[in-house]
Amino acid sequence: MNQYNMGYHLKEGFHSIFTHGLMSFAAVCMIVACLIIMGSFSLVAVNLDNTLGDLEAENEFTAYVEEGMAEADAQALQTELEQIPNVSSVTFVNGEQALEDYRQRYVDSENAALFEDLPEDLLQHRFRIHVVDIESLSQTVAAVAEVDGISETQAALDIAQGFITIRNMAGAVAWILILLLLIISLFIIANTIKLATFHRREEIAIMKMCGATNWFVRWPFIFEGMILGFVGAIVAFFLQWGIYSLMVTAISEYGGLQLIAVVPFQTLALRVAAIFAAAGLLIGAGGSLLAIRKFLQV
Repeated sequence: MNQYNMGYHLKEGFHSIFTHGLMSFAAVCMIVACLIIMGSFSLVAVNLDNTLGDLEAENEFTAYVEEGMAEADAQALQTELEQIPNVSSVTFVNGEQALEDYRQRYVDSENAALFEDLPEDLLQHRFRIHVVDIESLSQTVAAVAEVDGISETQAALDIAQGFITIRNMAGAVAWILILLLLIISLFIIANTIKLATFHRREEIAIMKMCGATNWFVRWPFIFEGMILGFVGAIVAFFLQWGIYSLMVTAISEYGGLQLIAVVPFQTLALRVAAIFAAAGLLIGAGGSLLAIRKFLQV
């Protein structure tokens, strides 16, 4: 397609938008609605994944040192533990500190007096170990348990597996919904543009009989769809920003939802804008191709 043809097709695409103003407005509205629905599902998935990621980061397991081992010997194990794959950090807690932590935990309870006269060497020295990837937690726990000087480990493997299952299910559901909505959007836009194209069927038939190629006929409609898609993407982006901001405000004001770690929209803005623009152009161009396919059969 040379520069002259490109200019002609682009001009025809713009002209068609204003000629069929009501249908163009309807197409933009449909694109905006589809993008906001897809964007909302995507942002929910991103925030859910971020929240689960924060919960995973707080997850740790405990490795207990063998009874009777001197504190200096126990601390010497830290270097070996830090070298185990998937271990992000290792914190040594001696027996006295572990006992003090228990006392602080029950300081306001009815059983606080039970911890006052306990011997300082009652509890074993231990390590608190954080992991990089929670999906490999069981392998990491097994590797730590094999270290000489470690008597036992304590890890909430069931809870960790629950986090993994929720995250994987949320991601899979989000992708399935986005794919379905994208397909539905293409057909909705195709039918919307088809109504506008119907009024030009005779013009298309004349162009075909005069020897115009299918692609010469298609390009104005493709540009028209892409322009409508891009305009819809811009409108959808700012509406999505406003809706997201309202949701963030509602979550921050409702104390019961403080567990949710909301990602600031500013950190996602460029990514959302790029995805909306690409999706808008794809939906517009794809819808136009689907819409005009019937009318090329002359």
